Amino acid sequence: MLTSAQRAKLRGMAQKLVPIFHIGKNGVTDNMLTDLSTALDAHELIKIAVLKNAATDAKTALALLCEKLNAEPVTAIGNKLVLYRRSNREDAEHIAL
Repeated sequence: MLTSAQRAKLRGMAQKLVPIFHIGKNGVTDNMLTDLSTALDAHELIKIAVLKNAATDAKTALALLCEKLNAEPVTAIGNKLVLYRRSNREDAEHIAL
């Protein structure tokens, strides 16, 4: 569980990130979950865009992804959401919280 100060730090770091995934009309698929998990292992902090034609909104998608990926919600603003999960990889550059 992230504290509000940790979440604020992660939000600041996420401002310069470019969304690496898009959730569209097909919603969240199993392949997407696998790719998101790999991205979280590599980067720890990722930004995702929810397209206008998606069947869900950003806050609902954030809750679903956090549950499925065992990640922490950072923020969901407009059509963008940010996830954080500490990587177990030793070669990953860990974010100091």
